[in-house]
Amino acid sequence: MNAFLKSCTALTVALTFSGQAIAQVKELGKGEGELNIIAWPGYIERGETDKNYDWVTAFEKESGCKVNVKTANTSDEMVSLMNEGGFDLVTASGDASLRLVAGKRVQPINTDLIKSWKTVDDRLKDAPWFTVDKVHYGIPYQWGPNILMYNTAVFKEAPKSWNVVFEEMKLPDGKSNKGRVQAYDGPIHIADAANYLMFHKPELGIKDPYELSEDQYKAALDLLRTQRTLVGRYWHDAAIQVDDFQNEGVVASGSWPYQVNTLVAAKKPVASTVPEEGVTGWADTTMMEADAAHPNCAYMWLEHSLSPKVQGDVSSWFGSLPVVPAACKGNELLGDEGCKTNGYDNFDKIKFWKTPVSKCASQNDQCVPYYRWVSDYIGVIGGR
Repeated sequence: MNAFLKSCTALTVALTFSGQAIAQVKELGKGEGELNIIAWPGYIERGETDKNYDWVTAFEKESGCKVNVKTANTSDEMVSLMNEGGFDLVTASGDASLRLVAGKRVQPINTDLIKSWKTVDDRLKDAPWFTVDKVHYGIPYQWGPNILMYNTAVFKEAPKSWNVVFEEMKLPDGKSNKGRVQAYDGPIHIADAANYLMFHKPELGIKDPYELSEDQYKAALDLLRTQRTLVGRYWHDAAIQVDDFQNEGVVASGSWPYQVNTLVAAKKPVASTVPEEGVTGWADTTMMEADAAHPNCAYMWLEHSLSPKVQGDVSSWFGSLPVVPAACKGNELLGDEGCKTNGYDNFDKIKFWKTPVSKCASQNDQCVPYYRWVSDYIGVIGGR
């Protein structure tokens, strides 16, 4: 945790990026035979869970680069692992990517060396969570919403509001939600509370759930303290959340499409919805470690990751959206309606994760920075 706080504090004082050394790979050589990747669960599959989902084996055969994957369950964990070193790539979400740039843990990507760069969704090519001063510090990988997952045996109709996880109430089965809901075990969850308040308390004047004044931030923390009395478990491990919905009586929680797909495939009474308040979400970027030991294999993977086949397969498996529009058609696993089903047209409705900083546009540079989010959310979970 000290590593998290240190990296967050450094971000708040160094997130100007001025004077950042820019050293790009100029040309590619032979693969080094190995590649070490930090990834979200379900992002790098080699057919071990389901033989149909394998975008690693063919890459290893073609490139000669053996892929080693370290899964991480939170953005803070990813930042901590990257600070330790020894990895080549990381699939970083928007609440981690700029921290990695500011901390000089990742290097600029030479998009001229990636043939498929031109096929990337124009909405993502220059996204601010990985592009600084027109320099790209990664390649888009996948994106999607943080949806509300619920038990269909309890909710005969989809919940209309996030209030089922934020406020104490009786659920449609006549029982209280207390102890039967979950919340995400990560400081970025404060943005979900702020997003809820944007809808229900407009008088607070929240314009961006990642840009909060002191008063807005306090209101979000107060809501999370109420939620603390309801939560049976804070989740950060997707597999544990899946088990909790199957065996521990959990009936509603913010979640990712991955868990929903896993439970639906197991024929469990689970579905998901986008409530009236809208959702936060993530757009993940594959970023390259500043001192990557296997840069040629890394660039080979970056190219491989943008193929329509890989993009469609990942989207089908995870329930996410491809960053290459061509992946939405002709993929056997995703199907031609898969992008629509997963919410491809909802891009503009998602408030994508980004790192909170003190200098923010909507609050006259008077926002609460991320290191405060980290320490205060730890306090909320601890009952303070």
